[in-house]
Amino acid sequence: MKVVLDAVTKGKAQGALPETSATYETGRATLAVAETEQRPTVLGLVASGRMKIDSGSVTIDGRADAGRIRRRVALVDAPVVSEPEANVTVTGVVAEELMFAGHAPTPFAAQRWLEGLGLESLASVPIGNVDPPQRIRLLLELAALRKGVDGLVLVAPDRHGGEPAAWWRIAEEFAERGYAVLVIAGHASLTAISTLEAAEQPAEEDAR
Repeated sequence: MKVVLDAVTKGKAQGALPETSATYETGRATLAVAETEQRPTVLGLVASGRMKIDSGSVTIDGRADAGRIRRRVALVDAPVVSEPEANVTVTGVVAEELMFAGHAPTPFAAQRWLEGLGLESLASVPIGNVDPPQRIRLLLELAALRKGVDGLVLVAPDRHGGEPAAWWRIAEEFAERGYAVLVIAGHASLTAISTLEAAEQPAEEDAR
């Protein structure tokens, strides 16, 4: 699967989203930059086929088909739109997502699912208090449960704090598992991740 955003814009005078291009595809994690409080969510909605654009194009495997993108791509942790309420326990968040994925939405089922990930200690913790890397892994794993989903659009993980390298490695793990992953974050995160990848490159070359 390959989703291409070509010079997309949204809003009067491009106020909601200035001209932006990005591509994400199966087996790869891609970082797209969007700044301000609103724009990461707008870009996430556009990239996941959930918002009409004012100009540009969004295609999946070369075709404009927003419905197909919506069915195959999950929008993860987008502020206001798909982020869980901060005071809901992890068990509550998991149970709700299990229901959406067609599984039994019971506390017992949620506990068993958390045990499978080694995250059972988080069961009674409000999701708003979960450390950023654990939160991101949890929400990505839950999104991946949904039938037919093979693309993940993660919105503004940098707003939770922590090191960008931590959530970027998680995004790359999901790409290695065969998902098309798009992460939307700010310029500071792009700089940090670019620095990380530049540092890792010589080590990879030395290992050859």
